[in-house]
Amino acid sequence: MNWNSNLINNLEWADKIINIEGKQKVAAEIAAKVKDGDIIGVGSGSTSYLALVAIAQRVKDEKLNVKAIPTSVELTMFCAKLGLPVTTLYEHKPDWLFDGADEVDPDKSLIKGRGGAMFKEKLLISSSAVSYIIVDESKMVDKLGSKFPVPIEVFPQALPYVEKELKSLGATELTIRPAKGKDGPIISENGNLVLDAKFNEIGKSFERDIKSITGVIESGLFIGFDLNIIMAANN
Repeated sequence: MNWNSNLINNLEWADKIINIEGKQKVAAEIAAKVKDGDIIGVGSGSTSYLALVAIAQRVKDEKLNVKAIPTSVELTMFCAKLGLPVTTLYEHKPDWLFDGADEVDPDKSLIKGRGGAMFKEKLLISSSAVSYIIVDESKMVDKLGSKFPVPIEVFPQALPYVEKELKSLGATELTIRPAKGKDGPIISENGNLVLDAKFNEIGKSFERDIKSITGVIESGLFIGFDLNIIMAANN
């Protein structure tokens, strides 16, 4: 028996989608990769949402047997709305994954995590045989940290210690990310705080160095992963 929930059935993407035509073309390209029986990791962000919509339409039209492993509550709810079955890493290993990024450098290193889901995103990328990262030209940078700070998920009571250690790594600015739709800070997908850390230089070892700080759950640095970058053309 279905809930027939109006909240789920009437769910819409919250923000205006920039460069929607270019992103829809890439979404169609991602949807074309789907094969019957695929287990697909579903990233966060507007481009991932558009790809999910395109995939769900193919699944419906062609009666494909496909399951999704979403990285966020938001995308999980959209899977429910679109009728796309979900599964977990307990049950399945993803055949492939699609996701977005906030910054991509020439070495295909990334900054991600503006949605607060970087731990699950990194876990799925690490678990997937193939990972597609969808971006437009505005996300390409010569140096990581050029446009965005590094998101860092922190266990709340570790905040003062993590602050001290990040400063010793050279953080020039640290802020607790505030929420827009609620009072107080952003809470991550795992119930933790998100710090935004600015660095003048981000070294190759920074992903490991930040993660080694007690109290850090994960950072938004993705360095050294085998990624396929797909560009959405700007309108």
